[in-house]
Amino acid sequence: MSKVYFTREITPEAIVRLYDALGVELPGKVAVKVHSGEVGNQNFLRPDFMKPMVSKVQGTIVECNTAYEGKRNTTAAHWETMKLHGWTEIADVDILDEDGDFELPVHGGKCIDKNFVGSHMKNYDSLLVLSHFKGHPMGGFGGALKNISIGLASAHGKAYIHGAGKPEEMWTADHDSFLASMADASKTIVEYFGKKIAFVNVMKNMSVDCDCCAVAEDPAIGDIGILASLDPVALDQACLDLVYASDDPGKPHLLERIESRNGAYTVEVAEEIGVGSRKYELVEL
Repeated sequence: MSKVYFTREITPEAIVRLYDALGVELPGKVAVKVHSGEVGNQNFLRPDFMKPMVSKVQGTIVECNTAYEGKRNTTAAHWETMKLHGWTEIADVDILDEDGDFELPVHGGKCIDKNFVGSHMKNYDSLLVLSHFKGHPMGGFGGALKNISIGLASAHGKAYIHGAGKPEEMWTADHDSFLASMADASKTIVEYFGKKIAFVNVMKNMSVDCDCCAVAEDPAIGDIGILASLDPVALDQACLDLVYASDDPGKPHLLERIESRNGAYTVEVAEEIGVGSRKYELVEL
């Protein structure tokens, strides 16, 4: 079973402790995937919260452009947002698809047979994925799997995943096919980096809306903690289980979003195609 480390302490130092517990050394040049936060969003995790972890691995903050209107849909606009939100003050920043993308094959996927990621990803030896676990208007929730699939896809790649292989059907594709396509895309990233990848999910500011929403609902459920694993499937499953196990009165609000969008299906497909395991051992620190 995969190990998932968990702490109820939600501090920058706690992220570093969980990372240390994983016992992994990320070699070479480390890309650190975060969510830059759409301009206007109040819930995204701020750079200062991530800074000690990014500094520990001497990482470069990486992001990709979006495929919808907003302040991150072009490289120029995304750079402005990165500066506005303070990411450029804590580390070097790289918009991975600033110079286009390249294709990764999906081996044994369910819906798509390729994934398009930012071309700059070739410049990195390892990957640290710092994800904000919360709801999502389409995916039901966003965690590690979404952060390495949609999150690392180029703008074109995002449309390709959303459209389950047909970018022109980005907003009209079969919903479960979109969810399965995220799982497919996540497999390409796990295969690309091999053992040189680690994941942290922060269960804080858990709105039903993603950090990609300029106008997002305030969270109804209270903060739960921070989790880390080398297995993104186990990590996302553990987060879902903690939401279900919570006695917070705001829990139904988040669960309605997750369940109405069939959010757990992405995790189920990811296990089915070999990205990781939904069976895990939770180690509380």
